[in-house]
Amino acid sequence: MRHGKSAYPDGVPDHERPLAPRGEREARLAGDWLRASTPAIDAVLCSTATRTRETLLCTGIDAPAQFLGRLYGATPGTVIDEINRVGDDVATLLIVGHEPTTSSVALILADPDGSNMAAAESISEKYPTSAIAVLDVPGRWTDVEPGSAALVEFHVPR
Repeated sequence: MRHGKSAYPDGVPDHERPLAPRGEREARLAGDWLRASTPAIDAVLCSTATRTRETLLCTGIDAPAQFLGRLYGATPGTVIDEINRVGDDVATLLIVGHEPTTSSVALILADPDGSNMAAAESISEKYPTSAIAVLDVPGRWTDVEPGSAALVEFHVPR
């Protein structure tokens, strides 16, 4: 999931930018959609940026969360490394991060033969704020690598 739409207050460093009112509203809608459309979330990996933390809070998702500085400005490889560290007790994982990394990770992990190609096209065109890519990961988190997941759905809460 990409963070919600952020505000740009004068003098506030990028890492500390808060959500705009629109971002708060869309993050709430994202949380509603996640609860209605996906299995219960067991764990969250979230960037330490203010806007990602506020996005998670607004979703109302109350699964245990790890706030990772490495996810701010991360490369796709860094995100995949963090996914590989997730324990086998987690069935459904939510990652709250940033662009362009979020879209890149979704497309890198998606096996073209087993994925929703319309969703992949949409992600390639634009990954708006608060958008969610749903991937099905068979097997263990430690085995996640490029092409190992199925991109199931792409949702933009509005």
